[in-house]
Amino acid sequence: MDTVIVQLPPRRGEAPGERPRLLRMGPGEQADFGRGAPDCPVAIELADQGVSRRAGEVTAAEDYWRLSNFSSSATYVVENLEGAGEHVKVAPGRLGAPVPFEFARVVLPSVDGPSDFKVFAPQHAYLDGLPDHKGGDLTVSPFALDPTAKYFLVLLALCEPRLRDPSAAAVPGVNDVLERLRRLPGCRTLTRSAVNYHIDYLADTKLRLRECEDGGRTGRKREELVSLALRFDLVREEHLALLPALLPAPVVAPRPSPAPAPRGC
Repeated sequence: MDTVIVQLPPRRGEAPGERPRLLRMGPGEQADFGRGAPDCPVAIELADQGVSRRAGEVTAAEDYWRLSNFSSSATYVVENLEGAGEHVKVAPGRLGAPVPFEFARVVLPSVDGPSDFKVFAPQHAYLDGLPDHKGGDLTVSPFALDPTAKYFLVLLALCEPRLRDPSAAAVPGVNDVLERLRRLPGCRTLTRSAVNYHIDYLADTKLRLRECEDGGRTGRKREELVSLALRFDLVREEHLALLPALLPAPVVAPRPSPAPAPRGC
């Protein structure tokens, strides 16, 4: 099972908007990063003269990952993409620094602008109910969802109509989700492409939907996400408190009836 996914930096000349390349890693696997060279290839290439040829290494663990800094002078910063400025610093020469963030960006000092890459650890484990004090392994949920993450808010917004009214048939579209979440302080900069990204992340990584027969069109994917989430109570009525309050429906004043036409004499 993949426990760490690295979103590789775009190659030189790569057109913007292309689907990002992903490096999937299982427990114990390692991937080095840096500028690289013909005699020193790296798995995660950062094309900047300010980055060492072999700058460091990412190691996948069970439900987190470790970062090693091979530089003798540069400090690397790991940002929590779901936090409000939360980050950790990895000092020069530090080996195996554990990173607890599910969504992270590794930033290195560089010459030609920021050099960075993203790392996702989607298999974070969360307790399913109370721990069993009789010994043995703890039971963990097969769907490791973090209610504080933006992808959870996207899933909640998709499920909201059916949580409020089980007879509701329509699943919100991407624009509906965007409009619903942008009223939250942490989602004011959310974009349509970001919502689509979170839907793909939920479908491919968190809930592991089977490949849709119609090629995975977004509408079908949204419907399957809602069906699975409600079937297993992954989102519940109490989660609705995470969404902004519903706005009252606008009151439409009744149109005055036309005056009757005068009768002829």
